[in-house]
Amino acid sequence: MKFERFLSIPVSAVFLLMGFVYYITVFVFVEDWIGLRSSAGSLNAMMFTLLCFLCLFSFFACVLIDPGQVPASYVPEVEESRRSDEEPQKNGAQLRHCDRCSTYKPPRAHHCRVCRRCVLRMDHHCLWINNCVGYWNYKPFFILVLYATIGSIYSTFTVIISSFQKDFGGRTPLKVFYVICGAVMISLSATLGTLLVWHIYLIIHNMTTIEYYEGIRASWLARKSGQSYQHPFNLSVYRNITSVFGPNMLKWWCPTALGHLKDGLTFPVSRDGS
Repeated sequence: MKFERFLSIPVSAVFLLMGFVYYITVFVFVEDWIGLRSSAGSLNAMMFTLLCFLCLFSFFACVLIDPGQVPASYVPEVEESRRSDEEPQKNGAQLRHCDRCSTYKPPRAHHCRVCRRCVLRMDHHCLWINNCVGYWNYKPFFILVLYATIGSIYSTFTVIISSFQKDFGGRTPLKVFYVICGAVMISLSATLGTLLVWHIYLIIHNMTTIEYYEGIRASWLARKSGQSYQHPFNLSVYRNITSVFGPNMLKWWCPTALGHLKDGLTFPVSRDGS
C-alpha cells in the first residue's frame, strides 16, 4: 500500500518540521513583526499558508506517486541489442541486465536496494519521502524542494526582521528561542537552497544524480584513451527543461501535471539531430 510509506520516522519528522515552521512563522514572528490582525499581517499569513499548502501537496505527491517500475514484459529492441560495445556508450542505449531482478533494464533505469526493484530514470532513494525519486515523481520532488526553499527563506527573513523589532526586555529565554529559531531556519534555507541549485544544474544538463557520478568516471576513462565524453541525453537547455516540466509553462508549478510524460522506457539522445 502506498499510504504505508507515511509510516516512517523520517516522513513523520518532515510533517513535524513543517508544522513547527508554519506555527512559529505565522503565530510568533509575523505576529511580532506586523500583527496578524493588520491587513499586511493577514496578507503575509495567507501567502505563507498557501506556500505551506503547496509544499504539503507536493510532499504527498512525492510519497504517493510511484517513481516508475520496469514492466515485467520489457525486452530491448533487437536492433538495440546488436549494437557494438562502443556505440551504446555514445548514445546511452546499451543492453543492460539487472542480476537482482533477473530482467533487462531500460536506459537510465537502476536497481534500488531499498525498494528492491528497478526504477525508471532513477535519481536517488530519498529517506525523507520513503520513496525513490524517479521518472514519475522527479517533477513533484523538484517542485517540493523549490516551494520549501522559498518558504524557508521567507521564514528566515521574518525571524530576522521580527528579532530586530522585538523588545526582549532582558528576557534571556526569549532571546535564546529567537536565536535557536533563526539558526534552524538559516540552516534549513542553506540546505534546501543547495539542493535546489544542484537539481537545477541536473535538469539543465538532463542528468540524474546517478548519471552525474557515472559521467565523472566516463569522462576520466575517455580522457585516458584520448577521447571526450558527452552526456548522451543532453539535448538543449529548453528541451532538457521541458522533458521534466512539460511544454506548458503554466503547468510547471503544479507537481501533479505529468501528462507530458510517456512510458519512461526510451529517451531521445543527442545524436538524434538535437
